[in-house]
Amino acid sequence: MSDHDLRDLAQAAGIAVEWRDVNGRDNTVGPDAMRAILTALELPAGSEAEIRESGEKLREGERGLPSLCTAIADRPVLLGLPGEPGFRLRLESGETREGRAWQQDGLCTLPPVSEVGYHRLEIAGHETTLAVCPQRCHGIAPGTRPWGLAVQLYSPRRKGDGGIGDFTGLSQLAGSAARHGADAIAISPVHAQFSADLERFSPYAPSSRLFLNVLHADPAALGADTLRAALAETGLADEFARLEALDLVDWPAASRLRLRLFRAIFDRFAGTAEFDRFRAEGGEALESHARFEALHAALYGRDPSLWHWRNWPEEFRTPQAPGVAGFAREHEREVAFHAFLQWLADRGLGAAQAGFKDAGAKIGLIADLAVGTDGGGSHGWSRQDQILSGVGVGAPPDIFSPLGQSWGIAAFSPRGLRKGGYAAFLEMLRAAMRHAGGVRIDHAMGLARLWLVPEGQDATQGAYLHFPVQDMLRLVALESRRNEAIVVGEDLGTLPEGFRDRLDETGVMGLRVLYFEQGKDGRFTPPAQWSPGAVAVTTTHDLPTVAGWWKGRDIDWRVKLGRLGEGADGSEQREERARDRANLWDAMRASGAAQGDMLGEEQGAEVATVAARHVASAACALALLPLEDAMALEEAPNLPGTTDGHPNWRRRLPGEATTLLDAPDTAARLRAFSEAR
Repeated sequence: MSDHDLRDLAQAAGIAVEWRDVNGRDNTVGPDAMRAILTALELPAGSEAEIRESGEKLREGERGLPSLCTAIADRPVLLGLPGEPGFRLRLESGETREGRAWQQDGLCTLPPVSEVGYHRLEIAGHETTLAVCPQRCHGIAPGTRPWGLAVQLYSPRRKGDGGIGDFTGLSQLAGSAARHGADAIAISPVHAQFSADLERFSPYAPSSRLFLNVLHADPAALGADTLRAALAETGLADEFARLEALDLVDWPAASRLRLRLFRAIFDRFAGTAEFDRFRAEGGEALESHARFEALHAALYGRDPSLWHWRNWPEEFRTPQAPGVAGFAREHEREVAFHAFLQWLADRGLGAAQAGFKDAGAKIGLIADLAVGTDGGGSHGWSRQDQILSGVGVGAPPDIFSPLGQSWGIAAFSPRGLRKGGYAAFLEMLRAAMRHAGGVRIDHAMGLARLWLVPEGQDATQGAYLHFPVQDMLRLVALESRRNEAIVVGEDLGTLPEGFRDRLDETGVMGLRVLYFEQGKDGRFTPPAQWSPGAVAVTTTHDLPTVAGWWKGRDIDWRVKLGRLGEGADGSEQREERARDRANLWDAMRASGAAQGDMLGEEQGAEVATVAARHVASAACALALLPLEDAMALEEAPNLPGTTDGHPNWRRRLPGEATTLLDAPDTAARLRAFSEAR
């Protein structure tokens, strides 16, 4: 078998057969990794015959037009067709236009279309959807300098939450934030999890990005009396109070309790017109998710080896399989229960966004869109033709992770997306924007390329797979405009060349993080020089808080958990941190945020105020202050690379959601942040 033919096929399929690491060294992707990723793309390459057949399949797919093409409004429409055929364009409005294309620079060219939207184009015997997109996303109103908060949704407390922060607590926090002048709250991902496996709770490895985490629904959503009756019936009142008092979320116990309460409430639920309408509007996607949840509980519940749908009996392996419809009929009430949970969650999130906007917030909630899903979840089961199987998303080796990272989550298939008219991508964007004034795209470089690792292999044995970034960014802009939602792209890490320029051109706002706005000489960039089209933040959920960074708490944790290597005591990292502290203090004095001599390591609360003022003064269009920094807390929500030892995604905030921003020190910090805008 020719390695040359394998490489040619891999490159034609969008696999980068060579890549450059963080040290500037060029690396070659191994043949086994190429074959694994090609197989995931439904292009088997195990023999010369398979390579020939897969190559022909690729070429066949490039003939004619895909089922969706994109264009920019008021610019000529460019298509990969020969000749100068006639065309017929049917706009969303119902208006029809006809004409003839011409050849320009080797491309079939149609006149510009001003109307943005999804139109139907007939040309040369082909029919396709023509998505006419705006050049830029919905943006921040000119002349304004809004600010907001960032919150891990599970962390705010309220009386009656049973140990997990929920949408009612978010609504209370939003009301308080609006009174302090905030225009936005960026929330952690609220994607659907696995109700049959309560040990899985990372918000960045969900079951589906189309639906919500029902554990964030309020058990009293249908009334306080309904909750009291459920607590009395189940005898869980004492456990409810115990879990609510904990400083860390006990996800398995609190989730089990909440689901038992929901089931008791549902058993008494006679249905409403609102629920019926929600279920009807949810259509096939909602029914598939509800059926998956019921099936997963039944199959995994009786046999742990059936956790992943690929291991289910064949009659259940696809939503269209005959056994699924039969199961749904026999377990109609159980399927309805999971649709009911989605309804409660949707009502809660919608109410939080509406209440925040009504209170005067110009943007409202900013949803967080995870980079992928667990391949064994509802999304992977219901959208098998557009999601990769057999490979997971990760990151190549870098200075922070010399062995690379394998996150164990599945991503979209670029071939599947094109073939399916980007349907799965679009429904995901619409779900994220449904109850939000903005969306943050995690690991936004995934719109251009993703590091994929074959199952069972080390992260070093992966490769970059390229995605149709032009089409995907155009569709992001179109959905952003239609939903009046700003778009933030998490553009940290190793970026493809020119990627930030692409984001800027599309109006996707990158992130500018305090710690990373630093030159090679160690000096920090003045905030007045930060990117105007970006979002300024003190920190992120994966980085230490300001008070924690100043004190070196992140270094303490890494030493404690052995994350710095055998025998390392953190002394080297602490010396580097001391230099960074001095450089940052100099930068904050230069910006006017700080005065006088540098504060000591134990003065993190004062430093948090100074840092908030410094970051808020940035030239960026929007500034966000994480609640941990608003409250000058030392501990971070997450320590990347750890699963045990550090309480990732579990920390609860001190104080009630309705009043925690009113604490004197926190309120003063918010004033400093606001006034610096």
